[in-house]
Amino acid sequence: MGDDEAAHRDGPELPGPLVGADWLARRLGRPGLVVLDASVGAHRGGERRLPGARVFDIDGALSDHSGPLPHTMPGADRFTEELRALGVNGTDTVVVYDGAGIYSGARAWWMLRAMGFDRAAVLDGGLPAWAAAGLPLEDTRPGPAAAPGDFTARPRPGMFVGAEEVAAALADPAAVVLDARARERFTGTVAEPRPGLRAGHMPGAVSLPFGELQHAGRMRPAHELRAVFAALAGQRERLVVSCGSGVTACVLALGAELAGYRGQAVYDGSWSEWGLPSGRPVVTGADGSPPAP
Repeated sequence: MGDDEAAHRDGPELPGPLVGADWLARRLGRPGLVVLDASVGAHRGGERRLPGARVFDIDGALSDHSGPLPHTMPGADRFTEELRALGVNGTDTVVVYDGAGIYSGARAWWMLRAMGFDRAAVLDGGLPAWAAAGLPLEDTRPGPAAAPGDFTARPRPGMFVGAEEVAAALADPAAVVLDARARERFTGTVAEPRPGLRAGHMPGAVSLPFGELQHAGRMRPAHELRAVFAALAGQRERLVVSCGSGVTACVLALGAELAGYRGQAVYDGSWSEWGLPSGRPVVTGADGSPPAP
């Protein structure tokens, strides 16, 4: 294969883990560029989608439904199968977005990274930013199926962690556990939206609602993100991030990446697991006081 043919096959080079609507608009339709709609919940299945976007179904096929927890990372074989069905090749460049702005698109980006695929970025501001820029949209009626891709998952240990690793991080003075849920959920002043979960947070965890990393629906500049993380983490370089079900924790992972942190981990079970009735400790209040009797 000649150099020209190889360049034609490979997707465009990314400037980083975040791209703007203008960057994507200039490259949309190029060979080797795949756009994935990773919307979840109420933002999934809307009437409009970016041209040519394929559905990265976190609520459906791209979660492991064999257990009781929502949005659990599927295994490597299943992930490979689903990404190939979406027509993703190992040499492609992938841009993920969601209908909320910066929400579940970050989860798709982190899943790809955890499966060894670095040619992925999140669309800053998601569908709202794209639409606000007056860029084209198409309806969501199914188009022709993509030709099968050759994507192969190569899992990276440690990017997703379980409850035992989180408990170890809580006891580690070199680590910090950041909680992306709304502050009222963290303090336990409101009930959890999922039935059966205890209110409050892990002892020693630090509240960082994911929306605080954004301004006007887009990620804040890198220097502002560095200031936010430095104020909460201090000199601690090991970041473990959690949320309700492992989705918005990935917004914190994205923000930490933009701020220059490396090696952060996402608690996949998040509060959907930790908050279940069990012997795992839970505290309430902004200062981590014990729950009221």
